[in-house]
Amino acid sequence: MKDLVEVIAKALVDSPEEVVVTEKETEKGLVVEIKVAEDDKGKIIGKQGRIAKSIRSVVKAAASKDDKKVIVDILQ
Repeated sequence: MKDLVEVIAKALVDSPEEVVVTEKETEKGLVVEIKVAEDDKGKIIGKQGRIAKSIRSVVKAAASKDDKKVIVDILQ
């Protein structure tokens, strides 16, 4: 999942070299965290959170194939 989120995030931002995606396992499921440059936060979140919601939908669809629960967080 980390690779999928990283590819999507790098395609959306102006500074792809500053995109950091981490992955950790918790009792809730797999948590994927996205950290981007300060100027790129708006591009990852989108108007009214539409892009963030779309990223979560794509990851959820990919995770359903493996019967996993994946949570995508965008770090501030």
